[in-house]
Amino acid sequence: MSIALKRRHHLVFLASVFCFWLCTYSYVPIFSLYLEQIPFTYAAIGIILGSYGITQVLLRFPLGVLLDSLRHLRKHFYVGGFVVAILSGIILLSSTSFAWVLTGRLLAGVTAAMWVMATIMYADYFNPGQSGRAMGTLQFLTVMPQFLSMVTAGILVEQFGWSIPFWVGIVAAGTGLLFALFIKEVPQEIENHGSQRLGKQVKAVLSIKHLLPLTFVSLFTHALLFISIFGFTPVYANVHGVREGQLIWLMAAFFIPHAAASLGVAFFNVSKRNEIRLIALSLIVTCFTFFCMPFATTLATISLLHGVVGLTIGVVLPLLLSQIASLPQPSLKTSVMGFYQSVYAIGIFIGPYGAGFVAEHIGIAHIFTLAGIVSLLALAITMPLLRRAKNETSKSGEAS
Repeated sequence: MSIALKRRHHLVFLASVFCFWLCTYSYVPIFSLYLEQIPFTYAAIGIILGSYGITQVLLRFPLGVLLDSLRHLRKHFYVGGFVVAILSGIILLSSTSFAWVLTGRLLAGVTAAMWVMATIMYADYFNPGQSGRAMGTLQFLTVMPQFLSMVTAGILVEQFGWSIPFWVGIVAAGTGLLFALFIKEVPQEIENHGSQRLGKQVKAVLSIKHLLPLTFVSLFTHALLFISIFGFTPVYANVHGVREGQLIWLMAAFFIPHAAASLGVAFFNVSKRNEIRLIALSLIVTCFTFFCMPFATTLATISLLHGVVGLTIGVVLPLLLSQIASLPQPSLKTSVMGFYQSVYAIGIFIGPYGAGFVAEHIGIAHIFTLAGIVSLLALAITMPLLRRAKNETSKSGEAS
């Protein structure tokens, strides 16, 4: 690393990350309930919730490819994400029409697409062998504002009305914008990438070993989040008598173990082979837990099962990020991260859209049956990676 990075540089960057996700998630815990009382149908709610993923799918990979060539613009795009977040919050605060609410949520997805730049810029603060620590730290700073939103949004709505969480998001975006302007970038070597190299660059990304299976595991894992805790879990809990103010207990049950798992990944040095094993084990537990959830009908049982899922998904996501961050050569870093985040954002769309369809036509409880099936798909993709890891371990043992 060619420059000296001080503690304050990390603090400013991580403060911007905290605000980035706070402005994105400040209203998410009550958003499905808010849409329900407008009122929209479950199918319409699913479309609006899922639209957050559409702009991410469309933008993240192209931005990644572009900014591997124009690395000096990474910070500019990240800063721009906060500006778009302010606009998104104002739209959601100002209108209850389907078209405008959908537009506001699509713009929230534009902001989230700028996360590609944040992950790569912060990874540059660390040596290549410390990718697990960098991604675990970012995941923890992603989870904490989500947790803060989850435990406060319901109480704010009960005390002050539906508009307050949207105002929190607007203020957080403005604060994050100020922090982002003062982020210190690690200088990059400027390479001349001609336009004729674009096709080769995309081909090089897609040919990277293990990129596709890891990306699809992440797609299904993000679908689980947006089917449940960021999607229809508050609606399901409300159907069983849980009031908005009581959501704090459900959200705490999910996010405390979720944050603890992310922090653990940041501070414990796990080998790449063991990372795959932990991912597979976590997905097995996740699958079993989701299949049990339709039988949970009280605040205590719903919270307990979501606590298990919070822990397991909190293990899976930073380990997947660590695996991805360690794959490419430096010239493809942003392209690979952009591809990874663009594809997993499909899960952010299809998860709530599928859950909305299931809730509308089969019943709200069966969103968790859907989540169990999605968990099985993620596990099925992980198993070949686990076998390869075991084979590599046995080969290294024979060689020694």
